[in-house]
Amino acid sequence: MGKNLRQQRRGRGSPRYRAPGHRYLGKVSYTYLPAGEKSGTVVDIVDAPGRFSPVAVVGFSGSRFLHLACDGMFVGQRISLEEPTEGSIVELGRIPEGSRVYDIELHPGDGGKLCRTSGTFGTVLSKDSGRCVVLLPSNEKKTLSSRCKAALGSVAASGRIEKPFMKAGTKFYAMTASNRYWPKTRGVAKNAVDHPFGGQTKPGKHKTVSRDMPPGKKVGSVSPKRVGKRRRKK
Repeated sequence: MGKNLRQQRRGRGSPRYRAPGHRYLGKVSYTYLPAGEKSGTVVDIVDAPGRFSPVAVVGFSGSRFLHLACDGMFVGQRISLEEPTEGSIVELGRIPEGSRVYDIELHPGDGGKLCRTSGTFGTVLSKDSGRCVVLLPSNEKKTLSSRCKAALGSVAASGRIEKPFMKAGTKFYAMTASNRYWPKTRGVAKNAVDHPFGGQTKPGKHKTVSRDMPPGKKVGSVSPKRVGKRRRKK
């Protein structure tokens, strides 16, 4: 018969896999920026247990907005929505080339998707005719619209990974705080009853699966168009 896969158990919604909603302060997104405002002030910098970086509370004439804190941010700092200064939120088209940016939008209005974890940042390489090329931490060059918003600087808590966990229990509780399932056992390391990839590994099992297979078998490449390594064109 076999057992349920991890993704099947997560979908059931048991307490083991349930997100700890009380640990999240709120959604950090540009979509909640108040309309018509030009600048705000950092009211407080708070610890967010569900994140790996602190969150700044920015006040805009009566309303409050959650913003990822950058290195060097302080209470009372002015956050501009028009001028490209440290910590400000502006469109990529207004940011000078060579600047560090974080919390970058992939598409105008999506709220920020790239470079959001602690210590990360992208670099504005070039701008041309409504497009902007940004160098990501993975060394990938991403071409984005100049109307995409981004914050100047780098995400705070850059030294977080410098301190080792030392114990497996410490890592476990850190992952639990951010709703990360840990440790994850590889499918090929399991028994055949626990995972479709488990059991005898020589000569091995292919990863391609028919789309008509039951949920317990749908892992790997589901009905792929092609498999194998692509050859580079000379």
